[in-house]
Amino acid sequence: MSAGNHHSSKNNIPYEVWWEDQQLFNPNANNNSCFYMGGTLAKCLLHTPQEDPPDMFRRVVRASKFRHVFGQALKNDQCYDDIRVSRVTWDSSFCAVNPKFVAIIIEASGGGAFLVLPLLKTGRIDKAYPTVCGHTGPVLDIDWCPHNDHVIASGSEDCTVMVWQIPENGLVTPLAEPVVVLEGHSKRVGIVTWHPTARNVLMSAGCDNLIIIWNVGTGEAMIQLEDMHPDVIFSACWSRNGALICTACKDKNIRVIDPRKEKIVAEKDKAHDGARPMRAIFLADGNIFTTGFSRMSERQLALWNPKSMEEPISVHELDTSNGVLLPFYDADTNIVYLCGKGDSSIRYFEITDEAPFVHYLNTFSSKEPQRGMGYMPKRGLDVNKCEIARFYKLHERKCEPIIMTVPRKSDLFQDDLYPDTAGPDCAIEAEDWFDGKNGEPILISLKNGYVPGKNRDLKVVKKSNVLEGKPAKKAANTSPAESKTSPHPSIQNEGKLEELLREVKSLRDLVTLQDRRIAKLEDQMSKVAI
Repeated sequence: MSAGNHHSSKNNIPYEVWWEDQQLFNPNANNNSCFYMGGTLAKCLLHTPQEDPPDMFRRVVRASKFRHVFGQALKNDQCYDDIRVSRVTWDSSFCAVNPKFVAIIIEASGGGAFLVLPLLKTGRIDKAYPTVCGHTGPVLDIDWCPHNDHVIASGSEDCTVMVWQIPENGLVTPLAEPVVVLEGHSKRVGIVTWHPTARNVLMSAGCDNLIIIWNVGTGEAMIQLEDMHPDVIFSACWSRNGALICTACKDKNIRVIDPRKEKIVAEKDKAHDGARPMRAIFLADGNIFTTGFSRMSERQLALWNPKSMEEPISVHELDTSNGVLLPFYDADTNIVYLCGKGDSSIRYFEITDEAPFVHYLNTFSSKEPQRGMGYMPKRGLDVNKCEIARFYKLHERKCEPIIMTVPRKSDLFQDDLYPDTAGPDCAIEAEDWFDGKNGEPILISLKNGYVPGKNRDLKVVKKSNVLEGKPAKKAANTSPAESKTSPHPSIQNEGKLEELLREVKSLRDLVTLQDRRIAKLEDQMSKVAI
């Protein structure tokens, strides 16, 4: 209810009625009376016009610079058209974005594939456009490396995780050979997510209820979290510095896990009572934000303190739709965007230290339901237009960018909207993290815009798997023939590559000599003819 005032009189003494939303009132305040207005319970205070209304009534709406954030879908010529978005029944976002590329999981016959498009390649996408197509089963999840804009990981129904290196200007031919294949799951891999601060550390979770943390630089499975989840893992998320992970499981439990100690630090059973899938993410302050369903199938969101998970800090019920709510979190502004699968809207909330802690801001609505959603990192936004978020909404046959903007009159850099954000540089190496060290994200300023640097190629030196001594779970769906053809880069392969390069150089020198000789003979022939 909006605040306002109403002039009236009581015993011939003029007075004003000031009203406000119920949550801002103290029920025990003196001279308060209750009444209904517009179907909402409100309280009012009688006072003379000469008196200044109390401060609590002046603060009509909670002050926030993000109250007027509005969303806008881009025009058709700035969309990506004629894309056959995947129909696989798995609740992932199906889309991953970074400042250079947008990747979209698509329908593919005879295996799994995803598109990788340069951001500027908008319009109709040709059906013959090259894809990343090395998986033998449908791709379920993809994630760009936060420290290299040309490296992307994918998890598939073929029980493998593959890591790919995308060429500088995108794909020209289909990419079927990954940089490395990571084998260790016995059922389909539905979650892949990179470590936020350590180079080449990747987490994967499969329908075998197993979490594996890989050193991609060596192709090793370093940590295997077994017997912690009795059922399918719905989501897995790193903390801000990557020291902990939080998971949501089909058994309705939220778990906070220290992966290097291989132990559960905190656990909450029946975080949401409903049977539908949950999601859990870490916030910048270490709290956990979850989405799920109540026993009555109402969609819920909740905020938890991992140090005391008996009761939530806050719980809110949204509606009775059955789409899974995918949360996207901006650590710089503390805004959570909720995108429901099958919904046609994006709701956004601000997380603060004031009750009720999760504050509703607004809703972006459109006509078409969303099949998936990609979320651009902060360094990929246009700071000159006060853009604080950009989504890539997947339709049935199209990908539509949606920008979220804070309206400002000034064209100057708005430093209150853009605090220093996580940059592309890693804080520590993989070996340091596995040895127990932690590193906070290395922050960069966006004042002059983000200028991407040159990414170095991902090099993999294969070593023996440290988990081979343990009872390893081999991929069930891969045949011996397939495993032989799986590319495993090694030092031997690098030696062969150098040998080939030397041979090419010698051939090039030979061709140059022959050209000179032919030119000399032609010159002599011309003199003889004269």
